[in-house]
Amino acid sequence: MATERWQDVPRQDGRRFVVTGASGGIGLETAKVLAGRGACVVLAVRDLDRGRAAAEQMSGDVELGLLDLADLASVRSFAEGIGSIDVLINNAGVLAVPFRTSPDGIELHLATNHLGHFALTNLLLPRLTDRVVVVGSPSHRHGHLDLDDLTWTRRRYRPYAAYADSKLANLLFMAELQRRLTAAGSTLRVTGAHPGSTATGITGSTGSRLKTTVGDFGHRLVGMKAWQGALPTLYAATMDVPGNTYVGPNSFHELRGWVTGVGRSQRALDPDLAKALWTESERLSGVTFPLR
Repeated sequence: MATERWQDVPRQDGRRFVVTGASGGIGLETAKVLAGRGACVVLAVRDLDRGRAAAEQMSGDVELGLLDLADLASVRSFAEGIGSIDVLINNAGVLAVPFRTSPDGIELHLATNHLGHFALTNLLLPRLTDRVVVVGSPSHRHGHLDLDDLTWTRRRYRPYAAYADSKLANLLFMAELQRRLTAAGSTLRVTGAHPGSTATGITGSTGSRLKTTVGDFGHRLVGMKAWQGALPTLYAATMDVPGNTYVGPNSFHELRGWVTGVGRSQRALDPDLAKALWTESERLSGVTFPLR
C-alpha cells in the first residue's frame, strides 16, 4: 500500500458522515478534517457541551447528536433520528476504566467499545450508502474474549484485559459484518483503522492518577499528535479500498508513523469466533442484521 506520508484527504462534498466520540482526540481531528473537506459531519457525542465546543473548532456543515454508546436506549434514540448517511465512523471508546456496568448490565469496555457500535451499525445499515469504519487498536493482539463471561462476572476483572478484549471484538465484528454484507449482495463495505500511540485524553478515565500519568507520558514519549493519529481513520473512511481493509501507522511496532496496511492476530481472523461473537452480540443488544 503506497501511502508514504499520506495526508491528502479528497474532497467530500455532498457526503454525510457520523463520527462517534467526536468531541475530543482522534474523533475530533477526524471530524474537523472531514468538515473542512466539504462533508456534512454529525458529531455523535455523550456530552453536548463538549460537542458544541468541538463544533466551534470546525468550519463547514456540522451537526450535533446525543449518543451514549454504553446505553442501548440512547443508541436506539440516536439511530431513529439520524436519517440517511454515507459513512459511519465507529470511533468512540473507553480505556482501562475501573469495573462498571452499563445501564443494560454490560461491562463498560464491551458496552461502549463494541456492543453500542454493533447495535448502532446494524440499526443504521439500511440508511448507509458507502461504508462503516471500525477503529481498532494494536491491543487487540492481547485479547482473548471469553464468550462465556463477556461481562466479567466470574473472572477477576483486569481493566487492560477488558479493553484488549473489546478491541478484539471490534476486529471480529468488522470481518463478520463484511462477510454478511457480501453474502447479502450489498455494495456496502467495512474498513478498519487504528491510530497507534496517540496523545489524546483517553487515559484520563482510568480512575488512577498513576496510571493516567504513566499512560499520558508514554503516549507523549513514543506517540503522535492527534492529527496524525487520525490519518488511518481518514484513509479508511475516504479512500477507495476493499472491504475488510485494516490500516494503521507504519513504524515502531505500529505505534507511530504514516498510513499503511497492518496485520491482525490469529484470533481476530477466526471466522468461527467472529460468528459466535455476533450471535452473542445480537442476544445482548436485541439488534439483528437487517439485510437478507
